Amino acid sequence: MAAAALGSLETGVELKIPVCEPGIGKMILSPTSKDLIEGIKVQPFALWPDDRGYFLEIARTGQGLVESFPHECSQVSAALNYPGTIKAFHYHKFQTDFWVPGAGLLQVALVDLRPHSRTYGLKNTLYTGALKPWQIFIPPGVGHGYKVIGQQVGMLIYVTNRLYDPQDEGRIPHNQSSIAYDWELQHK
Repeated sequence: MAAAALGSLETGVELKIPVCEPGIGKMILSPTSKDLIEGIKVQPFALWPDDRGYFLEIARTGQGLVESFPHECSQVSAALNYPGTIKAFHYHKFQTDFWVPGAGLLQVALVDLRPHSRTYGLKNTLYTGALKPWQIFIPPGVGHGYKVIGQQVGMLIYVTNRLYDPQDEGRIPHNQSSIAYDWELQHK
């Protein structure tokens, strides 16, 4: 099966749907994993729990993983999803996403759609959320999505480096045969 082109350099990052081996790709167990897709950055975030719940600082513009985000163009959004919901795959030619799973547990799926990247076609899976508080930096050209796993709702909070532009967002079906991502329960 031939890879499908999704864009050109004149309109942002060049993208192409890869032909991947079936499965979940490289499972990322550490923020410093050598198996991360090029440009993906992961780091733990701090929770300050007490007897009332917890406080979570999402981001400070100009610092940490969002240090390159412009102060005037950032947007902060949140998505609440019920257990079993799959939201995938999205991609952007210009926009960078910064994800912070604030509640529940998410199976995050990433796939490199950039044909000139050294990790083109590589898939990553990260299990993150309340049990593993990681923040994830996703550059343009990396397809991204998630599934809410477990019995609790999942809350994804995300910051973008530009305001939402529907012309910059593309979608690929979660069951795209050439990506062949396996959304089924893995550890039966």
